[in-house]
Amino acid sequence: MTNTPLKLHSFPLSGNSHRTELFLSLLNIEAEIVNVDLPNGEHKGDAFLKLNPLGQVPVLQDEALVIADSNAILVYLAEKYDTEGQWYPRDAAVRADIQRFLSIVQNQVANGPAAARLVTVFGYELDHEQTIARAHAILQTLDAHLDGKRFAVANQPTLADVALYTYIAHAPEGNVSLEPYPYVRAWLNNVEALPGFIPMLATKAGLAA
Repeated sequence: MTNTPLKLHSFPLSGNSHRTELFLSLLNIEAEIVNVDLPNGEHKGDAFLKLNPLGQVPVLQDEALVIADSNAILVYLAEKYDTEGQWYPRDAAVRADIQRFLSIVQNQVANGPAAARLVTVFGYELDHEQTIARAHAILQTLDAHLDGKRFAVANQPTLADVALYTYIAHAPEGNVSLEPYPYVRAWLNNVEALPGFIPMLATKAGLAA
């Protein structure tokens, strides 16, 4: 891997953290991974809040620069370290489409499969039936979009795929079945076949129990 001064504050079961670790690996970039002790509230301590006042992982440090929010980190890494411009192409239309999917990740995916997994893995008190319904709604939309496509945008891997992957791949942990979505499952396989792919730690929760 390429040596860099990067440090990533992460948590092994956080999908947002995983997507940043995944992208570092896909770029073949070495970073120091600092696991934040979320169960014991380290993310709410003064030291961590100085890095991210919202008290959330992941946080990336690149020497003196500190960046919070997984989508912001993905864009930063692509702009600085992806010299070939594969992951965030300069084409305005392609970038707009990637941004559309980054927004979907922060909205429909976060409120659907990610939220459903919060209930089963972390014990969040949410309306589980509602989160499952939202998950299936976005999965139906994505399955239709991926019909005939290997990847989400431009038929090549981009930030859209990195951002979308983790919470969709782990949707069964939140009691969201992927069986009805053949094109989503084929796309997951395509992402997992990329050189440098690394999986997130799985849990025995929901349908994965």
